[in-house]
Amino acid sequence: MVDDHAVVRQGLKQILTDGFKRATYGEARNAQEALDLVWSQEWDVVVMDITMPGRSGLDVLREIKQSKPRLPVLVLSMHPENQFAVRVLKAGASGYMTKESAPDELMGAVKKVLAGGRYVSNALAENLAASLSVNQRAPQEKLSDREFQVLRLIASGRMATEIARELSLSVKTISTYRSRILEKMGMKNNAELMHYAIQHRLVE
Repeated sequence: MVDDHAVVRQGLKQILTDGFKRATYGEARNAQEALDLVWSQEWDVVVMDITMPGRSGLDVLREIKQSKPRLPVLVLSMHPENQFAVRVLKAGASGYMTKESAPDELMGAVKKVLAGGRYVSNALAENLAASLSVNQRAPQEKLSDREFQVLRLIASGRMATEIARELSLSVKTISTYRSRILEKMGMKNNAELMHYAIQHRLVE
């Protein structure tokens, strides 16, 4: 279970213990702890948030799938399905749920991905079908994963120097990403990006 909030991890454990009474649980607060656990032990499933301190949850998801492609990862996030789900499913997740989901829905999702299936809610299934139409794609879906990550950092109020340091990139590279993001999304400045991201709940 990967989440930077201890109360969330404890809640997940309580919910899942009802259905998996003999299970062993591992807990991680951030990206590095999650990867250390995945690499050092054998697990049946990873339940993780996509928004954590430091490295992007998308980066963690990709690393997990590269090192252990058969390990199912269920993403549990506060962000709306229509904003993040398609991106994480493409990155290799076995399912996507919001933290507003009912406990029995979480149990069903975990059982489904453990059995080798993929979990999406009925509402998400409809959104995925709609997203097959190019005309209905949300503007942020035009962005690469790295561009999407930079968009979220800009929208969080980070300066280019801070973003560059966090992503281990040059300020010039971040500036290039920003220009591409503005062009792809048809916007003019950071203020418009911030407004869009907040309106569509791409940032906390």
